Amino acid sequence: MTVRTPDRPAPLSPARMPPADVVRVGGVGLRTRPLRAFLSALGIAIGIAAMIAVVGISASSRAELDRTLAALGTNLLTVSPGRTFFGGDAQLPHEAVAMIGRIGPVAQVTATGQVADAKVYRTDLIPAAETGGVAVRAAQLGLLDTVGAEVASGTWLNEATARYPAVVLGATAAERLGLLAAGPDVQVWLGGRWFSVVGILVPAPLAPELDSSALVGWDVAAGHLGFDGHPTTVYARAEASQVEAVRAVLGSTANPEAPNEVDVSRPSDALAAAQATDETFTALLLGLGAVALLVGGVGVANTMVISVLERRAEIGLRRSLGATRGQIRTQFLAESLLLSALGGTGGVLLGILVTSGYALSQGWPTVVPAWATVGGVAATLLIGGVAGLYPAIRASRLAPTEALAVAG
Repeated sequence: MTVRTPDRPAPLSPARMPPADVVRVGGVGLRTRPLRAFLSALGIAIGIAAMIAVVGISASSRAELDRTLAALGTNLLTVSPGRTFFGGDAQLPHEAVAMIGRIGPVAQVTATGQVADAKVYRTDLIPAAETGGVAVRAAQLGLLDTVGAEVASGTWLNEATARYPAVVLGATAAERLGLLAAGPDVQVWLGGRWFSVVGILVPAPLAPELDSSALVGWDVAAGHLGFDGHPTTVYARAEASQVEAVRAVLGSTANPEAPNEVDVSRPSDALAAAQATDETFTALLLGLGAVALLVGGVGVANTMVISVLERRAEIGLRRSLGATRGQIRTQFLAESLLLSALGGTGGVLLGILVTSGYALSQGWPTVVPAWATVGGVAATLLIGGVAGLYPAIRASRLAPTEALAVAG
């Protein structure tokens, strides 16, 4: 127990710096060396911006995919012929569409059929070998409603045009043929005769095979193009709660005699798989962003070490005036944290700006997860603390006389 007497005063305890003073003192080094501080913060900002942009663009892409699937529906199933037991091409029976339509939970069903012998060209003067990769398909009238496709120009086939030489082009097919719009005077050379282009489709995410196709009516395909009437792709929409149950019986329903020769797929699963691939690529880019962030942390550490070496006179003077080792350590650690916080905040803002710009250019919703921004700032503070710890400890261990002597 310490007894206070006139001859023995109570021991003094060092004054604690309030948070405002810690921030003010920590900012001295940044204000006196602005260019160096800016370059060090820039290294941190680039790493954080890269990470935020990668996460934000990936999240925006997923949001767009979810929005697209919500609009088109995830209850679309496709049925196509597979391979026979001997490895040949199988066929769906003519009655496949009607039989699938009898399944209770199936709300819509339609089909297309490949017209193998017909080719399409912009004019009749183009060599036969230059088909441009455009496939000719017979299409039933309910195709657009079932697959969720839309017409960009002109109209879709109807009861009248389906019986005459009229064609609707997919988005890619129209581009390859050099056509920008449909019209009564726009024609293509298809199957050895002129067909009027009555419509052009927008890209169909759930039926991408339609994008590079020339679609004609079922009747005109059978009457003028040698179409055998066998559907090659059947599209069926089922009740959302019964999709898996319908999927399980589609093969045996479409071809009861050979259900193993039928392929059943769900287009939305392919989109989800593509998204999974994008997520893997995102993880790689996040790793690169982390490396950039680490390089920025090394830059902060280097700046702080140099700052300690250059400011020995200041350290010695402050120690001579009564500053404790803890206060010196707090000063330099605060300076490191402030430097990292500036870089992290700038990086978050830059990453959000990049994400917004890219999403806007693609027509996507802008999505930047809150955890990414909070995590980005937290990561910079952690790196700043680790990077500034050694220089802060080194500064606090300098004796006043040693610091003043070396500085002098």
